[in-house]
Amino acid sequence: QVQLVESGGGLVQPGGSLRLSCAASGSIASFAIMGWYRQAPGKQREMVASISSGGRTDYVDSVKGRFTISRDNGKNTVYLQMNSLKPEDTAVYYCKLTQFGLGYWGQGTQVTVSS
Repeated sequence: QVQLVESGGGLVQPGGSLRLSCAASGSIASFAIMGWYRQAPGKQREMVASISSGGRTDYVDSVKGRFTISRDNGKNTVYLQMNSLKPEDTAVYYCKLTQFGLGYWGQGTQVTVSS
C-alpha cells in the first residue's frame, strides 16, 4: 500500500511563488516515477511535471522555465517549486506515484493565484 500526502498549497498573488511537497509512504520501489498533475474547474486533469528516480524530468510546456520538480529519494518526497505564478495556474494540484504499472494519487492541494 502506498500513501501520498501533499502540502504547501495556498493563495498567492500573480508573480508570486509557492513550493508544494508530497511525502510518500509504504512500499516504494527505487525506480518509482513521481509527478505532479493539476485540475482546474471544468478542465481535464493534466500532467504538470514528472521526475524519475534518476532525476530525469519532464514538464508541460506552459510551466517550463517557471516550475521546477525535484525529489529526495531518501525521504520518498517530491517537490514542486512554482515561480512567476499566473492566474491560469489556479487548480487543485495532485501528486502521483507510478510503479509496477500502477498509479497512486494524493488527496490534492489547492493553489489559487489571484490579486
